[in-house]
Amino acid sequence: MCRVMKINSGCYSRWKNYPTSRRDLESIHLKSAINRVFVISEKTYGRPRIHQELKSEGFVVSRKRMAKLMKEEGLQSKIRKQWKVTTNSSHHYPIAPNLLAQNFTVSRPDKVWVSDITYIKTSQGCLYLTVIIHLWDKVVVGCSLSKTMFAKDTVIAA
Repeated sequence: MCRVMKINSGCYSRWKNYPTSRRDLESIHLKSAINRVFVISEKTYGRPRIHQELKSEGFVVSRKRMAKLMKEEGLQSKIRKQWKVTTNSSHHYPIAPNLLAQNFTVSRPDKVWVSDITYIKTSQGCLYLTVIIHLWDKVVVGCSLSKTMFAKDTVIAA
């Protein structure tokens, strides 16, 4: 085997017979603890939070060593995208009155239609989906997909 691997047989014998070092044993124990915390956090904790968690459990380990061990284990936290505000509430446009007041029960057909606009991210940019629903029987009356949020492209088209 030493010939195939092109290593000195004396080096191999020393490696095989040499006991595992205290630091290596410590690293094995730390890797196990790191993996446990990482899985419990549903893969969302990064190095700082895992370090803090292990510190509270009594482990003494530097941040650099933590980063090195996590890299060796191939652990990387899921990065959450920041929530982005898409509504501009500070405007001077007229606001339509809330005629329904969250009362979605309707007594007769063709009394109330409701509408909403949402955006869909695509590789070419955002598309705006407008849907109009007949509240009596919950049927979609109309919908439109547009590249702009102009009324003629969204609500009127739907």
